[in-house]
Amino acid sequence: MSLGRSLRQCAAAAGVGAETLLPIDANPVPADWRHVTKVDPETAKLLPVASPLYLRHTDAVSVGGSSAVTAENTEETFRLLARAPVPAFHEPSEARHVTERTRELAAFLALPEVLNGETGALVGTLGEGLVYLRDELVPDLLREKLPGPVYRAVGDPLADFATSWLLEAAVFEAYIVQNPESAAARRAGVGESDVLSPAVARERALVADRHLDSEVVYVEYSGTYGGDEAAEVLRAVADAVTGARVWYGGGIDDREKTRAMLDAGADTVVVGDCFHDVADEEVEVCARAVEALGTAPSGDDIRSWFDAAVDLEGTAAARYLRTTPGVDDPGAAAERGLLAALALCFGALPAVVPAGSGRPEDPTGSPAERTRALLSEMDTDAADRLADTLADGNGDGKRALDDYCARVATALSDTDAEPRRVRHLSLSKLSVSR
Repeated sequence: MSLGRSLRQCAAAAGVGAETLLPIDANPVPADWRHVTKVDPETAKLLPVASPLYLRHTDAVSVGGSSAVTAENTEETFRLLARAPVPAFHEPSEARHVTERTRELAAFLALPEVLNGETGALVGTLGEGLVYLRDELVPDLLREKLPGPVYRAVGDPLADFATSWLLEAAVFEAYIVQNPESAAARRAGVGESDVLSPAVARERALVADRHLDSEVVYVEYSGTYGGDEAAEVLRAVADAVTGARVWYGGGIDDREKTRAMLDAGADTVVVGDCFHDVADEEVEVCARAVEALGTAPSGDDIRSWFDAAVDLEGTAAARYLRTTPGVDDPGAAAERGLLAALALCFGALPAVVPAGSGRPEDPTGSPAERTRALLSEMDTDAADRLADTLADGNGDGKRALDDYCARVATALSDTDAEPRRVRHLSLSKLSVSR
């Protein structure tokens, strides 16, 4: 037996012992994550402009989608999430969505493996990704960083090493896709006959946990709520794994569903669609407010209109916040988020809507100064709350708010055709007569 093989076996035995015999948790996915928000980079699925206030109540953000996703809109999504108060990780559906910029901004790379789809969904997709990393992404990065003679001398061995290191640092998510009508199922070749019973799901989870060393086993119902059927599958999967985290995704839109899936054995629930619904709601609420109040109302005007025109308990914002286990009063948190969206909107509008045609003269000050003033008129602590959330306690809150308000103004402007325009924030879809 070679020395290299002996060393690998010793390392493997040590790892198995640490996971099964000792109270050592070697999984890089935090054990205390209970709620993950999934953000789709698809341009039609927008980020709420007040997303930092909402995301402070989740544990992490997963970035990835199944259709209309590009490297460009993925990078923009990560740039916007750089102000989020929680880590954002990348779950690409295609290898080419991984770029140098996404690697810099993502907390980690999460690679999906579908346990009940076609072989190509497990081995083929990973193989395509490896070829892209080894033959294109990594060599391109090395060519940028290394002098030409150095790259020609050691480029291939370094590319092999860097590719292996990227994989070692990545998190592997073993999916059990249970909704054959979903886009994820179509992509993975999962049909009606591939939906797993609890017993078979347990078998696949054992393989993922003990053989594939997957960090996450993900029971995915993709937009539909699995209910009692999903609960049975989760109990079976949770019983099978020792090192992997058990995640559930699909149809979570209230606290009862969140609690039911956590009680059934999920370590974490993943929520996606209802977060994007908040972005659509912001556009609708802001459009109604602009129609009623013009482009330069006071904070008191906004607050009075909001109290009369918005039913908080019925909002998408409250619905999303009800999925988060740690929010005691979803209605109050939704109010803070929607009022912040209105302040960001009206703070930025004078910068992009010219005076005249019956409009009031533009108020003085930058979008950030106007936003801060509006927030303070509505709630004395609101401006500091938003600034602190944007800075996440690790920087200058004033500068963070200034930067974010400038992004909002750019999103609102439809006169800037160059690529710098922010297209993925909700207010980029707000139509205001200019």
